[in-house]
Amino acid sequence: MSQRVSAVQNAVVRRLRELFTLFFIAALLTVPGIVAANDLEIHGSNTVGAALAPALISGFLKQQGASDVQIQDATQENEKQITAQLSGDRFEARVAAHGSSTGFKGLASGAAQIAAASRPAKQKEVDLMASQTDLRARKSEHIIAIDGLAILVHPSNPLAKLDKVTLARIFAGQIDNWQALGGRNLPIHVYARDERSGTWDTFASLVLGDNYSLTAEAKRYESNDQLSDDVSKDPAGIGFAGLASVRDSKVVAISDGESAALLPTRLNVATEDYPLSRRLYLYSLGAADNHTTTAFLEFVQGSAGQDIVQETGYVSQNIQSVEDSLGDSVPQSLKTLTAHYRRLSVNFRFTEGRTKLDNKAHRDLERLKQFLDDHEAKGSDLMLIGYADKQSNELRAQMISELRALAVKKALRDEQAVNVQAYTGYGHYVPVGGSGGSEGASRNGRVEVWFRKAE
Repeated sequence: MSQRVSAVQNAVVRRLRELFTLFFIAALLTVPGIVAANDLEIHGSNTVGAALAPALISGFLKQQGASDVQIQDATQENEKQITAQLSGDRFEARVAAHGSSTGFKGLASGAAQIAAASRPAKQKEVDLMASQTDLRARKSEHIIAIDGLAILVHPSNPLAKLDKVTLARIFAGQIDNWQALGGRNLPIHVYARDERSGTWDTFASLVLGDNYSLTAEAKRYESNDQLSDDVSKDPAGIGFAGLASVRDSKVVAISDGESAALLPTRLNVATEDYPLSRRLYLYSLGAADNHTTTAFLEFVQGSAGQDIVQETGYVSQNIQSVEDSLGDSVPQSLKTLTAHYRRLSVNFRFTEGRTKLDNKAHRDLERLKQFLDDHEAKGSDLMLIGYADKQSNELRAQMISELRALAVKKALRDEQAVNVQAYTGYGHYVPVGGSGGSEGASRNGRVEVWFRKAE
């Protein structure tokens, strides 16, 4: 009898141990910063995850001295596995690129250390992570690249430019034949990203807004590349994708309100002047990030990581000096003011409010200091020009634009010990976005940086 009791007790103990082990493993999977299967796991945006994130992980591993770095397709579509030998151990990373919204779910559950997004975190995602981190804080929100939503048509399409309202009407199905836009008598075929995509969220926000809904006839895609390839084969097609996925399609210039129509060139996208430019993000737990995550994010933000961004087809945040071909819409006085300067590929922008720099701007202060060091230049070689959205009167716009330029001047002095002497405001002139809306106002409210040419 005692032996039977003992056997039952042993069986119960074994079962309790099994249950405890399962509970412990489940708990590990929900603890922030702990991923059971891989050393680094990124979930989210297809725009970021298809090529950029794997390339950044590979570059990071090589910088760390890893050998035999390999990027391979994982078992599921739109997923990559990156492996390497690092410090004598096998390093494994996985990128699951199923849409920006999936990244925040992975970060919240502990299945991923990093969420990739091709749009800012939504309020519901900020609320989801509130007990673990503030997603909008500088330690958690990392802008890793600038991208532009390219509007794509077939190479034979004669269309050269569109304004945002006409573009919205096309995608809403209100304009459904190319003949209405000066083209051939062909029904317009609309191509769009799927609902889980940050690319779709950006397009819906920047173009459709609250006044338009996507036509039910649109073909939907999980992949930027596949969408672009299909548009390039369809003379009646129009779609949108990230810059890295233009491929064989033709790109159309876009205008917003009173602004000039712009193509998504490197300068127009880097400065975020292009109406459909957007930021690409990585989100993390901030102060709770583990060592690997912290080191990787620092690499991505640095010059070596940004070089990979450029090589992958996106726009690097490393600052460059370029000639700005000022168009006819620019006042002659501004052309005279900048005659002996070159434009730098950065604009400083602000959070809600008029003079508080946003997260990207604080990092750009460091990049600007690095640019000056690399060119053996000083703050006296710079000129800051502030702009404002249209206000109730011209004087008010002028004051706001000057205050913005002054805010950048002070931040450069306080954070980077760079003393800029030349700064001014140009009011609401030279808009790059429509007036009245929050998105247009945010883009118009900016500070350009100009670099004095060497004599």
